[in-house]
Amino acid sequence: MVSPAAPAPTTGTPPAPAPAPAGTWSRERRTPVRSAALHLTLIAASIVSVFPVAWLVLTSLKPRTVIETASVAPVDHPTLANYAQVLGETRFLTWAANSVIVSLITAVLGVLLSATTGYAVSRFRFPGFRSVMWMLLITQMFPVAILIVPIYNLMAGLGLINQFPSLVVAYLTSTVPFCAWMMKGYFDTVPVSIDEAGRVDGLTPFGTFWRLILPLAKPGLAVAAFYSFLTAWAEVAYATAFMTGDDKYTLAVGLSQFVGQHKAEWGLLTAASVLIAIPAAAVFLLVQRHLVTGLTAGATKA
Repeated sequence: MVSPAAPAPTTGTPPAPAPAPAGTWSRERRTPVRSAALHLTLIAASIVSVFPVAWLVLTSLKPRTVIETASVAPVDHPTLANYAQVLGETRFLTWAANSVIVSLITAVLGVLLSATTGYAVSRFRFPGFRSVMWMLLITQMFPVAILIVPIYNLMAGLGLINQFPSLVVAYLTSTVPFCAWMMKGYFDTVPVSIDEAGRVDGLTPFGTFWRLILPLAKPGLAVAAFYSFLTAWAEVAYATAFMTGDDKYTLAVGLSQFVGQHKAEWGLLTAASVLIAIPAAAVFLLVQRHLVTGLTAGATKA
């Protein structure tokens, strides 16, 4: 009988740690100089990012007499007079209502069209499939300066100038192709076995899409809704060209009323800008937990 081998004698020296894999960066290897440089860079980037927003808010709280001077001192006597004047003496609330209507309609239609289009090109192969994919890609290559004239002529022929549908259609031309590509990438991450299970249970293709796939695509839908809403909320070129009446202006166009050829109302402009940013920030807070998931899924699988 062979006796088991005796264990090797241990020594007081611990084994050497395994070397870190190539390409990894451990905190122990970071020198104090590199750590200080990293923190200084992050602080500088934070200041650069926050400074314009802080300056905008501080300027909106300054009296007109202080804004018109060359002083760059902080606010000594903050006031809400600029906000009161914007809300009470201008048509800001009318412009805000117009922007909300256009943005919400654009977001709803943009999500519906991009979701159905993305699901179709993700799951089905039909005649003209490649043409649809190329069309979605090529339409994103044209800037607004090229598209605004033909779209304006089309809307003028339909009698939609100075009407909200013209803005909605114009915004959908830019939001739907991008969101459809993004949604296709997200639907590619959903297993096809879920569709097959729905068909086994007797669901139609649309029923499978509506009852099984859409609930799993909430992150992608949130990104599509946020992108569509923000595009319509902050767009200027189409709104300036298509809206000819003061009662049909959106907020982005209404801001231009505070800057004239000979005088600029900087207090009113900054106050209105702060008010415009609040709804966009609220929408972002509502969908922020889905944004990273939806964007990364669409980027890696598109």
